[in-house]
Amino acid sequence: MIYIMVGLGGVIGALLRYYLGLVIFTWWMSPFPLPTLIANLTGSFVLGWLTRRASDWKIHPYLFTGLGTGLIGSFTTFSSLSAETVALLNGNMWGMAIVYVLLSLFGGLLMSWFGLKGGNRFVD
Repeated sequence: MIYIMVGLGGVIGALLRYYLGLVIFTWWMSPFPLPTLIANLTGSFVLGWLTRRASDWKIHPYLFTGLGTGLIGSFTTFSSLSAETVALLNGNMWGMAIVYVLLSLFGGLLMSWFGLKGGNRFVD
């Protein structure tokens, strides 16, 4: 059953990630990989929030794994971050690549922390 939950979550997360990219690319004309950054920062926040709330809401471990590993895991993407950083470096956009990596790393940690703290706000 856990495989089904992870698989379903993965399909939903991958589709959400794909559609996020489509929507952003309709107005974003810069080589800066904003869709991936937004997906990774949002996913970090949501996983932090969900992690804090899961025990209070008594979420079944299979559902938590399906949401965390499946949905959020497929929505966020380290491989795209890596490939896009290498592409920026190959295009001699070193400054943009460094900003992207730093925003991704520290922004992801900060958003995860905000998610955990945000989950605490609603503790019964």
